[in-house]
Amino acid sequence: MFNIKIETLNKPEMRFLKFMIPLFLTACVSGRIAENEIIEVVTNTDGQGNQFLIEVVKGPEHNHPSMVIWTEDLEGNYIETLFITRFVGTSTYARGAIAPGKWSDQPGTARRPASLPYWAHQRGVKASDGFYIPSPDEPMPDAVTSATPKGSYRIRTSLTDSQQGKFRILLEVNQPWDANKYFTNSLYPDDSNYLTSLQPSIIYAVTIDPDNNEALFLNPIGHGDPNGSSGKLFTDLTRITNASEIIHSVSIQKINQ
Repeated sequence: MFNIKIETLNKPEMRFLKFMIPLFLTACVSGRIAENEIIEVVTNTDGQGNQFLIEVVKGPEHNHPSMVIWTEDLEGNYIETLFITRFVGTSTYARGAIAPGKWSDQPGTARRPASLPYWAHQRGVKASDGFYIPSPDEPMPDAVTSATPKGSYRIRTSLTDSQQGKFRILLEVNQPWDANKYFTNSLYPDDSNYLTSLQPSIIYAVTIDPDNNEALFLNPIGHGDPNGSSGKLFTDLTRITNASEIIHSVSIQKINQ
């Protein structure tokens, strides 16, 4: 709070104060609106299947994370990707990698297999360098990629083909260089892939019944491989701390067609 004694101000100071206070209040309100604004992203517009609205509400630890949303059948077989942040979907970042642990000040390629490893291995497309994460030569299609949302966002998306039976929607999220007392730089000091991630990705999921129009919430089911070398799902989340607060909630609802 400002502690201003108005009676001590002269006339020029009073005029200046009357001019500045509305500007200050407007800036505060505008900043609050921008901070709480929910961005809407539309993906897979050519899809002929069921349409869904997915809402991702950011948590207090949200700081430009990588995310991907995809579908699989009830046996865990990958179906399709509905959304992925562009950096991971193209392996092209604002700062390209020069060498392990060294970064350019120019945009360029960086291979980060630990970013979204569960999805990458489920998708099952192996690049020429042996990683399952998309490469600049074989990026994810523009129809499902988007810039990393700075805050909460909604995704309007369509399945490529209608699903007649139940299936699952999954989300994987990861924040680079996100250390805690368990996942530190000294845990695997010589593993450059691990060091770009530290706390591993978290996977959320929910089962979808196409005949149900109710909103459903995705729940955490495990974390990805800390260095991205496998597609294993680790169900023990006890060592995941602040990374569990990157996302506050994820909900999905079928849109009536």
